[in-house]
Amino acid sequence: MIVAIDVYYQDEKAIVAAVLFHFWDAPTAAEEIVIEVQIDRVSDYEPGQFYKRELPCILALLETLDSPPEIIVIDGYVTLGSDAKPGLGQRLYDAIEGSSIVIGVAKTKFQDTPESTEVYRGDSKRPLYVTAIGIELSKAKAFIQDMSGEHRIPVLLKQVDRLTKSSDMA
Repeated sequence: MIVAIDVYYQDEKAIVAAVLFHFWDAPTAAEEIVIEVQIDRVSDYEPGQFYKRELPCILALLETLDSPPEIIVIDGYVTLGSDAKPGLGQRLYDAIEGSSIVIGVAKTKFQDTPESTEVYRGDSKRPLYVTAIGIELSKAKAFIQDMSGEHRIPVLLKQVDRLTKSSDMA
């Protein structure tokens, strides 16, 4: 099973959504999950420190699954910059003790992100930035390239983003 996860913040809660699917080219999710996580205060975004606000939310959602997924796709980076400092995905991988492959798909370039992470989809002139742990980068990039959808953002990644914002909880 593959799970794509996204988080949306509102006041003192986070809406965490996931779409589960079996094949990279799946046009629809096999299952959707949306949970609400209460937080004392949403940490401000800090470049390179994204994990501080996202990781607890992602772990809360993963706890609702019957078993660890084979692959987790996150909205963000696994490693940061050309020196591959730990990002959200690396910290997630460490927190789950490597029980799942983690692939990060970022829409904006982090400082000093290598060109080797770029994936162009559809007719888009702007790349997605793919990083990974537990799998070769070339294979992770091919998986994201193969996801359903004609545009830059794959259909299921758009779907999980929409779920966070259109949930009854939001």
